[in-house]
Amino acid sequence: MLTQSVQYNIMRKTDNKKIISRYIDEVENTGDVSRIHEFIDEKYVEVYEGERYEIGIKGAIDHILGVRKVFPDLKLTIENQISEGEWVVSVYSVTGTFRDEWFNMKPTGKPITFTGVNVDRIKDGKIIEHGGAANLFEPLFKAGVIIKIK
Repeated sequence: MLTQSVQYNIMRKTDNKKIISRYIDEVENTGDVSRIHEFIDEKYVEVYEGERYEIGIKGAIDHILGVRKVFPDLKLTIENQISEGEWVVSVYSVTGTFRDEWFNMKPTGKPITFTGVNVDRIKDGKIIEHGGAANLFEPLFKAGVIIKIK
């Protein structure tokens, strides 16, 4: 029989993974940011290249809407998740059609697929920190977005 503490930790890990899964399904995959406050903390932080940026809910909304402008049919699928304490690691794949300019790259109208890993921290049922990495170079090269210079 599991102790009450072990049962709580198992439930919290499951709950944290569900929070991330629901956020992806209900916000990122739909572009519906009207309920983002249910998932993202006011002091939400994104981590890139070791730098921490407190962007809050408004920054998270801007990010979602910006990505969906470039890839309006974006579909992120979680392939695997691991949870430890407050942390959830999600391995995912993404498909989407490149429809708008992105970092001075011209849209091709072609679909791309890429993979990545997200690392999210959850506290009191909300995402408070996000970071990760995605394999974008090869898919963008194959789609003709990035071209080889001779």
